[in-house]
Amino acid sequence: MLIVAPDTIANAGVLETRSLPKKFLGRVQLVPRRGGIGLWARFILEMQLVRYLSALIPFMIIPFMSYDLALPVTQAPLAMLVVIALVELKVLRLSPRARERLMSEDEAARRVDAFAFRAKGALRRIAARKDLREGEIMLVLEQSELARVAPLTLVSVQTAIPEPHVVNLDAGDRAILDEMLFDADLTERMLHAANLRQDKVIREVKIETRGVSAHARLAAWMEQNGQGAPEPAGA
Repeated sequence: MLIVAPDTIANAGVLETRSLPKKFLGRVQLVPRRGGIGLWARFILEMQLVRYLSALIPFMIIPFMSYDLALPVTQAPLAMLVVIALVELKVLRLSPRARERLMSEDEAARRVDAFAFRAKGALRRIAARKDLREGEIMLVLEQSELARVAPLTLVSVQTAIPEPHVVNLDAGDRAILDEMLFDADLTERMLHAANLRQDKVIREVKIETRGVSAHARLAAWMEQNGQGAPEPAGA
């Protein structure tokens, strides 16, 4: 999972937006400030040109292996298009019937509901930490449509107050998302499978900031000031 915010993206200018939700995959190229080889490799795989060139590697190699086949291979654009289509539509993506075989619709809905519940909890904590009291904030999750590779998950928090923008998240905010969104009971891969089943790879979860409780705001203030969390009401 990559948390998208001005502090985590080197080319933060691509986060500017005039409307919400701001979407990233297939629209802008994000450059993370930090990330392992796996994350960079996954971003590279998301580039169509790279996938197309990878699918055409046999057409590049064969002319060097066989002089007789060099001319037919280099003059077979239709075959190249067929190979690209097979890789894109059959290897990397699932057909509607294959999506249905992933799980039942009820199981997919259960996973999506579990994610929405976790996302709302994370948003309430972030809103309390930032003392937001006006308008909505939304958590936007995007996952790649590519099915037979590790899921690429982008998470951002966005709001229209005072104008549409991607909220900057400090280390504490990002820790909340890391802690609350995914675990062994709901992994990125599990949600990805549910999203593929429902053919919806972008999820938006919203809360009204004025609905964040005073207790949550006090807990956030005490946490930021190095004090223990207050006891729950009635404890």
